[in-house]
Amino acid sequence: MRIFCGRANPTTGSVEWLEEDEHYDYHQEIARSSYADMLHDKDRNMKYYQGIQAAVSRVKDRGQNALVLDIGTGTGLLSMMAVTAGADFCYAIEVFKPMADAAVKIVEKNGFSDKIKVINKHSTEVTVGPDGDMPCRANILITELFDTELIGEGALPSYEHAHRHLVQENCEAVPHRATIYAQLVESRRMWSWNKLFPIRVQTSHGEQVIVPPSEVEQCPGAPSVYDIQLNQVSPTDFTVLSNVLPMFSVDFSKQVSSSAACHIRQFEPLASGRAQVVLSWWDIEMDPEGKIKCTMAPFWAHSDPKELQWRDHWMQCVYFLPQEEPVIQGSAVFLVAHHDDYCVWYSLQRTSPEKNESIHPGRPVCDCQAHLLWNRPRFGEINDQDRTDQYIQALRTVLKSDSVCLCVSDGSLLSMLAHHLGAEQVFTIESSAASHRLMKKIFKANHLEDKINIIEKRPELLTSADLEGKKVSLLLGEPFFTTSLLPWHNLFFWYVRTAVDQHLGPGAVVMPQAASLYALVVEFRDLWRIRSPCGDCEGFDVHIMDDMIKRALDFRESKEAEPHPLWEYPCRGLSEPQQILTFDFRQPVPSQPVRAEGSIELRRPGKSHGVVLWMEYHLTQDSTVSTGLLKPAEDKGDCCWNPHCKQAVYFFSTTLDPSAPLGGSRTVSYTVEFHPHTGDITMDFTLSDTLEDEH
Repeated sequence: MRIFCGRANPTTGSVEWLEEDEHYDYHQEIARSSYADMLHDKDRNMKYYQGIQAAVSRVKDRGQNALVLDIGTGTGLLSMMAVTAGADFCYAIEVFKPMADAAVKIVEKNGFSDKIKVINKHSTEVTVGPDGDMPCRANILITELFDTELIGEGALPSYEHAHRHLVQENCEAVPHRATIYAQLVESRRMWSWNKLFPIRVQTSHGEQVIVPPSEVEQCPGAPSVYDIQLNQVSPTDFTVLSNVLPMFSVDFSKQVSSSAACHIRQFEPLASGRAQVVLSWWDIEMDPEGKIKCTMAPFWAHSDPKELQWRDHWMQCVYFLPQEEPVIQGSAVFLVAHHDDYCVWYSLQRTSPEKNESIHPGRPVCDCQAHLLWNRPRFGEINDQDRTDQYIQALRTVLKSDSVCLCVSDGSLLSMLAHHLGAEQVFTIESSAASHRLMKKIFKANHLEDKINIIEKRPELLTSADLEGKKVSLLLGEPFFTTSLLPWHNLFFWYVRTAVDQHLGPGAVVMPQAASLYALVVEFRDLWRIRSPCGDCEGFDVHIMDDMIKRALDFRESKEAEPHPLWEYPCRGLSEPQQILTFDFRQPVPSQPVRAEGSIELRRPGKSHGVVLWMEYHLTQDSTVSTGLLKPAEDKGDCCWNPHCKQAVYFFSTTLDPSAPLGGSRTVSYTVEFHPHTGDITMDFTLSDTLEDEH
């Protein structure tokens, strides 16, 4: 059966109706899942296995049958571990039907169908009784319901319901306990992901400073956690202000509450500074004694950094305090961890809260619009003074005293730069009401509300009256659009340039004047694991899961690239960067496809895991801004990526299997095509079988 699906095309800006397979959403969910990453997490797997073995033994030692409830079973791995450890029966709950179907097959393949019942329901819908899904309550509760924030996938409500309705009182639980840790730091880099800094512009009349509106400065920020690979943040990027503080624990063997709560820890700052950011992570103890522990601690807080397990399904958390607070070394303050049923947030207090004093503020909510319009990397990008200076230098070469500028980017400060550098008149298009309101606040805070004209409409609806009858002599874009996911989605600027072509005067300048798509063949240190087949996992055959993911990828995604912030995922370049396609913004979007075919020579030894793609914007003939590599790869190929942008990764399925030989491929052939009608870029990269000695 085929169905029609509507989607907003991020490149063309149009709404499209596409005919899709009725299971398209399932395919996407499976293809982009973290199942492979979890199955490759040997530390997680072995700690769960040890905890399960210990829990089953404790129940057996009491002379009881071991009845297991496994919530969120996924592949059924933990249930199979339980049966292997001696459990008498397991009820494996999985709400996602394709995953539940796969679990049934995997359980059968491994010979456990007589001891494991897969139930395709949400755990809160499971019934207990003679006619229910389970004849009686379980005495061992096994779950893996955790995300980077621990509780963001609904672990607390699920545990709360399970204890009330599905498991026996004082049951065994694996994991037995979780503890959330926090560390207070000062970090200009991380704070730049949350607040708008003053931006300096050197003009012929002296220095101008673009200041943030008071609403943005006072706003507590976005309510969501920023989860990152904290091990990739340099210790030089932050100053530690506190020891690692255990904020609160949850005992999963007892009744759990999902009600809002707060937890207070007094501490004396290790150094004086500005408290801005809370770094946080958790560990889980698989047994009551805490001898079997799985931790998400970053390397500086890890008990044995050499044993650090890479994983992408669980990372570390960055939380921003509502406002930065000065702290003095040795002068006690109180860090408060708040949580509701799904989220955690932090505040800092100088005095001990009285018992009758309310310390249950609601989740922080952005009321300035900026945190709704700009994500954390975008804040960092806007606050990057070096990047701003590059745009200023380029603007100086194209601006004239009589320039009429039209700026097209979402929530961009380019229009302010153009004004300060001497443009006669500046217009900026803000298509959304949110960006319009935000830019209006920023202009007002800088006394430019009468100097820059904001046009709130879609670019194709622009009229001569909107431009006060004037022709545009300089069309500006970063380009940046909030709907962009992949690097080339910002080619929307090209479509806007085409839509406003009639409003451009003779000899009008477009900045950037062009863009190029670049590619680099890489070997990832770890990221390859998220797409690597698992085969056997801790002695259990999960090939069925591998095959299901492969089928989902082959449905479409195997021929697509996916976005990743590669500053978090170290890799080595095995080739030199190669320009694949160029897009000339000085001309309208062409009517015919633009196609490129060729090959990329591999110059360094290594396993080719995939191709990284990014855009470079040629502001002028002499100035280029890269969304990918910031400098040439070092001798060994180590790459330095733009931290404000996501790059696109096209994985090679043939080299993702860790058991595959290193091989002798020395070239990658490619076909890449830009389709003007849809704005899509289709691609195919293929590793050659040519051995080095055959050249």
